[in-house]
Amino acid sequence: MSLPLGFSDHPAGLLRVGPGFTLAGHSTNASPGFSGKKADGAAALAARAPVLSQLQEQLFAESRFGGKKSILLVLQAMDTAGKGGIVGHVVGSVDPQGIKLTAFKAPTAEEKAHDFLWRIRPAVPGPGMFGVFDRSHYEDVLIHRVHGWADEAELDRRYAAINGFEAELAAAGTTVVKVMLNLGRDEQLDRLSARLKDPTKYWKYSPTDLDERAFWPDYMDAYQKVFERTSTPNAPWYVVPADKKWYARLAVQEILIETLGSLNLQWPAGDFDVAHERARLKDA
Repeated sequence: MSLPLGFSDHPAGLLRVGPGFTLAGHSTNASPGFSGKKADGAAALAARAPVLSQLQEQLFAESRFGGKKSILLVLQAMDTAGKGGIVGHVVGSVDPQGIKLTAFKAPTAEEKAHDFLWRIRPAVPGPGMFGVFDRSHYEDVLIHRVHGWADEAELDRRYAAINGFEAELAAAGTTVVKVMLNLGRDEQLDRLSARLKDPTKYWKYSPTDLDERAFWPDYMDAYQKVFERTSTPNAPWYVVPADKKWYARLAVQEILIETLGSLNLQWPAGDFDVAHERARLKDA
């Protein structure tokens, strides 16, 4: 696939977690592969939106004629990193009838009574669907590690269960794309402060955001462990610098375009005689 607009290297290759990856060694304020500024990024995002939209429509159309493919975007990040912006500005550019968005909150009492993947499985996208997890099953190895709610043996079991679950998805036709929006600690403080200065953003603020911020180094260690244990060929992780919202959106858009493009999606030929139907139209 040719390089996307404005990029000297494809972000999918630059941002994919590989052997020896260290989260601490990656800048949160960089724009890997892209030499332009904010306005250039916004222009590129708008220019590439129709490409993503067409690929999503092809995915959906294939399923109407027996296609089994689907895609699942998993978004994980510290608070204020911009998951909502990815949903609104990237995923929001495609036809909503083909989207299945699930925002996972703290588990209910019923959900806690089951294994951690119990509430995840019903949210998996069916054939033709573009699924999005705003937070996900990874909360059950991130926050549980940080706060000591699960011991090392249980965490090991969960990593293995996640890998098995995602392998099942791949075997069934679901391509899993996992994105960690890598936000800087100083940038998060600025964003939290901005929410408290603007009454229209109070609803976005939660005191628990500040509580969890106190565990920042522990969360970074927990993410590092997640990448080491669960970035697989079936379900790779991409770590996207998130201090520049415009770059994060553009990078995720391009990762999705490349991923969908690799599925060799085709417009269905239809299950009717095209020439006959054209002739019928003349008499309609």
